Amino acid sequence: MPRNVYEGLFIFDPVRYSREPDALSRQVAQMIEEAGGEVLVSRLWEERRLAYPIKGHRKGAYWLTYFRLDSSRLKEVHRAGQLNEAILRFLFLKVDPRLEETLVQHALGGPRQRTEEVPLAVKTSEEFPEVDVLSDLEELEEESEE
Repeated sequence: MPRNVYEGLFIFDPVRYSREPDALSRQVAQMIEEAGGEVLVSRLWEERRLAYPIKGHRKGAYWLTYFRLDSSRLKEVHRAGQLNEAILRFLFLKVDPRLEETLVQHALGGPRQRTEEVPLAVKTSEEFPEVDVLSDLEELEEESEE
């Protein structure tokens, strides 16, 4: 069977993650390795508020993992994720082989830092004569009043 690269996104219980972040990250790696896979990169993506409560939690710690695994063994990792009580939700996506290197390198680098400051400029109507935002807004307000 072919060994594909997968992107795994796990949402951890934030309370458990704050108490034992290393243990939870090791659990993800262990699930993949026990199925015969190889972890390419694994890191915290972000902690954030959930769109809706999951198992009573309003926040979650998002953990991003890229791994290589035989496609026939993905069900084993899926089942292990279902059984792990610290994992609220997870999703696996097969990565297009043309994007593997780029995505893994990006994940290794973490959030991209700006190398130079880009000045914010206010565009005036002289620079863009075809766009007149104020008159467009006035027209919309007049239409909504009618």
